[in-house]
Amino acid sequence: MLRILRWIAIGLILAVLLASAAYFWDMNQSYERISGKSTVIPSPYGDIEFTEGGSGPDVLVIHGSGGGYDQGELLASAAVGNQFHWITPSRFGYLRSTFQEGATFDDQASAYAYLLDQKGIKKVAVVALSHGGPSALLFAVHYPERVSSLTLISCGVASSNATDQMDANQKGDMLTTIYRYDPLYWAITKLFRSQFLELLGANDAVIAGLNPYQRELVDRIVDYMNPVSLRSDGVSFDNKAKMPGERIAAIKAPTLIFHATDDTLQLYHNAQFAASNIPGAKLVSFQKGGHLLLAVEEPTIQSQAQKHILDHIDQ
Repeated sequence: MLRILRWIAIGLILAVLLASAAYFWDMNQSYERISGKSTVIPSPYGDIEFTEGGSGPDVLVIHGSGGGYDQGELLASAAVGNQFHWITPSRFGYLRSTFQEGATFDDQASAYAYLLDQKGIKKVAVVALSHGGPSALLFAVHYPERVSSLTLISCGVASSNATDQMDANQKGDMLTTIYRYDPLYWAITKLFRSQFLELLGANDAVIAGLNPYQRELVDRIVDYMNPVSLRSDGVSFDNKAKMPGERIAAIKAPTLIFHATDDTLQLYHNAQFAASNIPGAKLVSFQKGGHLLLAVEEPTIQSQAQKHILDHIDQ
């Protein structure tokens, strides 16, 4: 019996050592991936971090919760491609962009304007994902002369008191907790990835239906959230800041909305609300895709987003 217990103890120690080695290796890779890749400029709203790439018409690409400029780069590649000059800022509290107490999505919108001023860019197309939606919408509200078009992918728009919204809010609260700790996020996404994807707003059918290419893109999105400790302030900000709501009725930019009806994180009512309140907005609905819609429907979204941007680029 003692011999069995001894071997069990040795096995547990080896498992812990191997897991620790894997964790520190992945974290080192993650920190190296985001090191020295971006530019940071000071502003009245704190430091603004961003990257840019591609060539052609200017597009401001706004990442979702858990992101940063690196998720913005994935979004730029998947949604618009390299026929555009994309600018991908890290929003407040993400990576090296400052979070200041009391900040609002309106302030974030003003920070975008400041960044574009520093780049000498007068007008952009705007593409936003998930919780990048509120600040993108408010940028279009406050700076209508600077937005040629607006594209929303699975975006948050307005609050709701519906029961399913309460469930979505609980997912948001759980994600906020997970994003505080690198080891916790790493362990959950390694050992319970399917359950984590459910927290991200995808049901079992969506997860099971991912093909190898879609799975690779989803894995990159999840893995690129490491290290989450450098993004936790941003996630907390997203979870608390006031949504734009009815103010989006002032938007003049041509608006294209992509959303899945089975999204359990940013619920479909957000898309319906945006489509019914933004004058002339076009809603493209999908029956399946959840909050992983961009990965599931990348070809369709990219082709329609590109056309939408190019059709309105001179407006």
